[in-house]
Amino acid sequence: MVETNKKIAPYIFISPFLILFLIFGFFPILYSITISFFKWTIAGPQEFRGLGNYINLLTSDPFFKGSLITTFILLVFGSLLQHVFAVPLAILLNNQALKGRSFFKVIYFLPYITSTVVIALVFTQLYEQNYGWFNYILVNWFGLEKVKWVQEPSAIRASIAIMVNWRFIGWNTLIYLAGLQGIDKTLYEAADIDGATGFKKHWNVTVPLLLPIIFFAVSLSIIGGMQLFEEPFVLMRGYEQMGGPSNAGLTSAYYLLATGFNFNRFGKASSMAWIIFMIIMLMTWLNKVITDRLQK
Repeated sequence: MVETNKKIAPYIFISPFLILFLIFGFFPILYSITISFFKWTIAGPQEFRGLGNYINLLTSDPFFKGSLITTFILLVFGSLLQHVFAVPLAILLNNQALKGRSFFKVIYFLPYITSTVVIALVFTQLYEQNYGWFNYILVNWFGLEKVKWVQEPSAIRASIAIMVNWRFIGWNTLIYLAGLQGIDKTLYEAADIDGATGFKKHWNVTVPLLLPIIFFAVSLSIIGGMQLFEEPFVLMRGYEQMGGPSNAGLTSAYYLLATGFNFNRFGKASSMAWIIFMIIMLMTWLNKVITDRLQK
């Protein structure tokens, strides 16, 4: 009896999580698949459409294709570009000779833990056409013309990308810093003996050994980039402007939530969520394939 109780006890302890996950996680996921095949609204009859929602999104929807293009642009220049800066910063912070390393770690991490709404509101002021700091620097320091950061389509995407980079570069830097601290220092000593310079040493030692961490961090960026919502939503003033002029700031997640909660079309929104999910799975798989080939 005692032995049986010992076997059952772990399952009893984890049962609250499992029950909550099944009710509020697993069941809604499965239910969203069902909804995606219907014309589904809060009020009114539900009409079965089969693959109609998916076909409509991929062929004739006027906003979904544009939202995907915007999402991919921001994914490249807002999410993936972070790693180009994060790896060198992590290498710099890993240098024991650097004074104030703990201070810099805190400074880099602060944007990540700061509220997205607060960040977006601050950047709204920085992007202000007449009195914003960015235009002040461009005009007075470099003699350039003012940029309409939240009025012109190309500038809107650039402004969102800048904000996303600023928020998440520090997060990725700390991920890479954790990976760097697991690399055996004797490998660098051997590289020094072989006469390797700083760049070659990191290219031939650091990067290959950091590839599993790079895969992990890039995968997180792909997931986050494909679900980018908060930054463009607040910067573009919610559902009022739907991404601003020419819908330039309308990401797929932004359009998904607008379709469901603003336009009351939950069937279409659910099918959109599953399309985004499949894209994320495909891109993560490609990331894995590339990483595996680089490790050989």
